[in-house]
Amino acid sequence: MLSTLSQCEFSMGKTLLVYDMNLREMENYEKIYKDIENSIAAAHEKIAECKKQILQAKRIRKNRQEYDNLAKIIQQHPDRHETLKQLEALGKELQHLSHIKESVEDKLELRRKQFHVLLSTIHELQQTLENDEKLSEAEESSDVPMEAEDKQ
Repeated sequence: MLSTLSQCEFSMGKTLLVYDMNLREMENYEKIYKDIENSIAAAHEKIAECKKQILQAKRIRKNRQEYDNLAKIIQQHPDRHETLKQLEALGKELQHLSHIKESVEDKLELRRKQFHVLLSTIHELQQTLENDEKLSEAEESSDVPMEAEDKQ
Protein backbone atom coordinates (compact mmCIF):
# COMPACT_ATOMS: atom_id res chain seq x y z
CA MET A 1 0.00 0.00 0.00
CA LEU A 2 2.83 2.27 0.77
CA SER A 3 4.28 1.59 -2.58
CA THR A 4 0.96 2.32 -4.25
CA LEU A 5 0.63 5.41 -2.19
CA SER A 6 4.17 6.37 -3.07
CA GLN A 7 3.45 5.73 -6.75
CA CYS A 8 0.31 7.87 -6.48
CA GLU A 9 2.28 10.65 -4.79
CA PHE A 10 4.98 10.32 -7.39
CA SER A 11 2.38 10.42 -10.13
CA MET A 12 0.73 13.43 -8.55
CA GLY A 13 4.04 15.19 -8.18
CA LYS A 14 4.83 14.40 -11.76
CA THR A 15 1.40 15.64 -12.85
CA LEU A 16 1.88 18.85 -10.83
CA LEU A 17 5.27 19.38 -12.39
CA VAL A 18 3.81 18.79 -15.89
CA TYR A 19 0.93 21.13 -15.03
CA ASP A 20 3.37 23.84 -13.83
CA MET A 21 5.48 23.30 -16.92
CA ASN A 22 2.37 23.61 -19.13
CA LEU A 23 1.38 26.84 -17.34
CA ARG A 24 4.86 28.29 -17.88
CA GLU A 25 4.80 27.18 -21.49
CA MET A 26 1.40 28.86 -21.95
CA GLU A 27 2.77 32.05 -20.40
CA ASN A 28 5.81 31.76 -22.61
CA TYR A 29 3.63 31.23 -25.71
CA GLU A 30 1.41 34.16 -24.71
CA LYS A 31 4.52 36.31 -24.31
CA ILE A 32 5.81 35.14 -27.70
CA TYR A 33 2.32 35.76 -29.19
CA LYS A 34 2.29 39.33 -27.75
CA ASP A 35 5.82 39.89 -29.06
CA ILE A 36 4.76 38.68 -32.51
CA GLU A 37 1.64 40.91 -32.38
CA ASN A 38 3.82 43.87 -31.37
CA SER A 39 6.25 43.03 -34.15
CA ILE A 40 3.39 42.81 -36.66
CA ALA A 41 1.99 46.17 -35.43
CA ALA A 42 5.46 47.70 -35.66
CA ALA A 43 5.88 46.24 -39.15
CA HIS A 44 2.51 47.74 -40.19
CA GLU A 45 3.58 51.11 -38.80
CA LYS A 46 6.91 50.84 -40.56
CA ILE A 47 5.16 49.88 -43.81
CA ALA A 48 2.82 52.90 -43.47
CA GLU A 49 5.83 55.12 -42.76
CA CYS A 50 7.69 53.66 -45.75
CA LYS A 51 4.64 54.29 -47.97
CA LYS A 52 4.65 57.92 -46.81
CA GLN A 53 8.37 58.13 -47.54
CA ILE A 54 7.82 56.59 -50.98
CA LEU A 55 5.07 59.13 -51.74
CA GLN A 56 7.31 61.94 -50.56
CA ALA A 57 10.22 60.56 -52.60
CA LYS A 58 7.95 60.37 -55.68
CA ARG A 59 6.83 63.97 -55.11
CA ILE A 60 10.45 65.09 -54.70
CA ARG A 61 11.45 63.19 -57.83
CA LYS A 62 8.57 64.75 -59.78
CA ASN A 63 9.53 68.21 -58.52
CA ARG A 64 13.16 67.61 -59.48
CA GLN A 65 12.15 66.50 -62.97
CA GLU A 66 9.99 69.61 -63.36
CA TYR A 67 12.85 71.71 -62.04
CA ASP A 68 15.25 70.10 -64.51
CA ASN A 69 12.82 70.70 -67.38
CA LEU A 70 12.36 74.33 -66.34
CA ALA A 71 16.12 74.72 -65.96
CA LYS A 72 16.63 73.41 -69.51
CA ILE A 73 14.04 75.86 -70.84
CA ILE A 74 15.62 78.71 -68.88
CA GLN A 75 19.08 77.78 -70.15
CA GLN A 76 17.82 78.17 -73.73
CA HIS A 77 17.08 81.85 -73.11
CA PRO A 78 19.73 84.52 -72.58
CA ASP A 79 20.34 85.82 -69.09
CA ARG A 80 18.87 89.06 -67.76
CA HIS A 81 22.00 91.11 -68.37
CA GLU A 82 22.16 90.03 -72.02
CA THR A 83 18.42 90.62 -72.45
CA LEU A 84 18.72 94.11 -70.99
CA LYS A 85 21.59 94.86 -73.38
CA GLN A 86 19.48 93.67 -76.30
CA LEU A 87 16.52 95.74 -75.11
CA GLU A 88 18.72 98.80 -74.79
CA ALA A 89 20.16 98.25 -78.28
CA LEU A 90 16.68 97.75 -79.72
CA GLY A 91 15.49 100.90 -77.92
CA LYS A 92 18.32 102.91 -79.43
CA GLU A 93 17.62 101.44 -82.86
CA LEU A 94 13.92 102.22 -82.46
CA GLN A 95 14.74 105.78 -81.44
CA HIS A 96 17.08 106.14 -84.42
CA LEU A 97 14.43 104.76 -86.77
CA SER A 98 11.86 107.12 -85.26
CA HIS A 99 14.14 110.07 -86.02
CA ILE A 100 14.65 108.79 -89.55
CA LYS A 101 10.89 108.40 -89.93
CA GLU A 102 10.30 111.93 -88.69
CA SER A 103 12.91 113.34 -91.07
CA VAL A 104 11.45 111.37 -93.97
CA GLU A 105 7.94 112.56 -93.04
CA ASP A 106 9.22 116.17 -92.84
CA LYS A 107 10.93 115.76 -96.19
CA LEU A 108 7.75 114.26 -97.67
CA GLU A 109 5.70 117.14 -96.28
CA LEU A 110 8.19 119.62 -97.78
CA ARG A 111 8.00 117.83 -101.15
CA ARG A 112 4.19 117.93 -100.98
CA LYS A 113 4.28 121.65 -100.33
CA GLN A 114 6.80 122.14 -103.14
CA PHE A 115 4.67 120.00 -105.43
CA HIS A 116 1.59 122.03 -104.44
CA VAL A 117 3.47 125.25 -105.17
CA LEU A 118 4.60 123.76 -108.50
CA LEU A 119 1.06 122.74 -109.39
CA SER A 120 -0.24 126.16 -108.36
CA THR A 121 2.42 127.82 -110.48
CA ILE A 122 1.63 125.56 -113.43
CA HIS A 123 -2.06 126.29 -112.99
CA GLU A 124 -1.38 130.04 -112.84
CA LEU A 125 0.87 129.75 -115.88
CA GLN A 126 -1.87 127.89 -117.75
CA GLN A 127 -4.36 130.58 -116.74
CA THR A 128 -1.93 133.23 -117.91
CA LEU A 129 -1.36 131.42 -121.19
CA GLU A 130 -5.09 130.93 -121.68
CA ASN A 131 -5.68 134.60 -120.89
CA ASP A 132 -2.89 135.58 -123.30
CA GLU A 133 -4.37 133.30 -125.94
CA LYS A 134 -7.81 134.79 -125.43
CA LEU A 135 -6.33 138.27 -125.63
CA SER A 136 -4.43 137.32 -128.76
CA GLU A 137 -7.54 135.90 -130.31
CA ALA A 138 -9.49 138.95 -129.25
CA GLU A 139 -6.85 141.23 -130.73
CA GLU A 140 -6.75 139.19 -133.92
CA SER A 141 -10.47 139.22 -134.18
CA SER A 142 -10.53 142.94 -133.53
CA ASP A 143 -7.66 143.44 -136.04
CA VAL A 144 -9.46 141.47 -138.71
CA PRO A 145 -12.50 143.73 -138.79
CA MET A 146 -10.24 146.78 -138.87
CA GLU A 147 -8.38 145.40 -141.81
CA ALA A 148 -11.65 144.72 -143.48
CA GLU A 149 -12.67 148.31 -142.90
CA ASP A 150 -9.34 149.52 -144.23
CA LYS A 151 -9.88 147.58 -147.42
CA GLN A 152 -13.25 149.03 -147.93
